[in-house]
Amino acid sequence: MVIERFRNGDPRPVYARLRENGRGLPPGLTYIDSWVEAGMGRCFQLMECEDAGAVQRWVAQWSDLVEFEIVPVTSSQRARRALEGDDEPTDWGVFSKSDGGDPQGDGRRIHSE
Repeated sequence: MVIERFRNGDPRPVYARLRENGRGLPPGLTYIDSWVEAGMGRCFQLMECEDAGAVQRWVAQWSDLVEFEIVPVTSSQRARRALEGDDEPTDWGVFSKSDGGDPQGDGRRIHSE
């Protein structure tokens, strides 16, 4: 799950770039769907990837307009299987300290300042 906070609380520059250039998704990153909160301050995007580098490349393209929080998520069914011992929760996200996908070391965020 990608949580975007629009810089200066203004989504207009993001939508203008999106209209002009598209999402600019690198290979390996798939857009699933998105939702914008009622106050237009944040957007929640569901994305899918196997490579943290794809997310990092995409974030870099938009970091002048958006601050990002990346939260690895899984389906409820997979969470249930993990709780029952049929799945490994360590497989859920690509952002880990060991693979370099967690540059801040906090387990879930890529900050773009």
